[in-house]
Amino acid sequence: MLRLEQGLLLECGQHLAPLDIAYRTYGTLSAARDNAILVCHALTGDQYLGDTHPLTGKPGWWSRMVGPGLPIDTDRFHVICINVLGGCMGSTGPRSIGPRGEPWGTEFPPITIRDMVRAQALLLDHFGIERLFAAIGGSMGGMQVLEWVATYPERVFAAMPIATAPFHSAQNIAFNEVSRQAIFADPEWHAGRYWAHDAVPARGLAVARMMAHITYLSEEALTRKFGRRVRRDPKASAGSTPGGTIGTASLFGEMFEVESYLRHQGSSFVRRFDANSYLTITRAMDYFDLSAEHEGDLSAPFRGVATRFCVVSFSSDWLFPTSQSRLMARALNRAGVNVSFVEIESDRGHDAFLLDEPDLDRTVRGFINGAAEHAGLKAAH
Repeated sequence: MLRLEQGLLLECGQHLAPLDIAYRTYGTLSAARDNAILVCHALTGDQYLGDTHPLTGKPGWWSRMVGPGLPIDTDRFHVICINVLGGCMGSTGPRSIGPRGEPWGTEFPPITIRDMVRAQALLLDHFGIERLFAAIGGSMGGMQVLEWVATYPERVFAAMPIATAPFHSAQNIAFNEVSRQAIFADPEWHAGRYWAHDAVPARGLAVARMMAHITYLSEEALTRKFGRRVRRDPKASAGSTPGGTIGTASLFGEMFEVESYLRHQGSSFVRRFDANSYLTITRAMDYFDLSAEHEGDLSAPFRGVATRFCVVSFSSDWLFPTSQSRLMARALNRAGVNVSFVEIESDRGHDAFLLDEPDLDRTVRGFINGAAEHAGLKAAH
């Protein structure tokens, strides 16, 4: 973790200091400092993309993509992943101690995707990395990639936004609001000061995760994995699932397999994520709109940009559909940017970028290797 005492002036006008930036690195930075790849994580991700997560004990969220000989090859590239500003895995966020000597909670200032990117740039400045070879990310990570190029066009040679969009749609804002209201309705919410009551709004946060997780999948994926199969609910009489975070609604002593899956997702999420961070980050996604400062002209932020782009979408992603990726690719074309676009056929929905998708592996490897050849990049020593 890096602590910057000078902090950061946020877009809202508030100065946040000191600023903690938690990160992980993989591979070796070249002597020329020209082989750095920044991988930006999604809403509920963190910096542990390639090694074991300290809270869950599970492999890193992109360990199948990042490592020696993998599409993002750590034998060749220096890979950096940073816990976003507002997060809860070490970077400054609502759980950090504020000016009153207690956690910020709901008093944590509103942040934007641009604030997240500017905090990341401060970390790169600290390491003397003037220019990224590539910035790559999916979902909210893709928003950060787009913002990186819009804010620091001279600092990104190649960019790969995956399963993302240049703005958050009204539908996605609506989904986020339902999730936030679930947290607010939890009796343990305590107006966001739950730590002062030695409590956690676990039921609300779990429901928020369940709600969001449905949007990450597709109908085909849910049908294939669960269908209408039912199972005996051993907790039906007790009225709760293991951990007690989500009450059961079983009327017949049985529950659908998909219900059990969602409850597990909700319960496990509560153990690793902070409710106030969830509120803060979802709001940052809602604010995101690259064209807002350009009278709706999405190509304006990218005019004159030399960054090479590869925009990737998935055919069954209805949270960030292909139409939004095409909109982004067309705007980049109008701006005269070198851009390629790939739609990957998959029935796994939005989460496909996190799963075993050989076509994605080939696309990532091909784009990175092609960009490296164009840049004349040599392997790190």
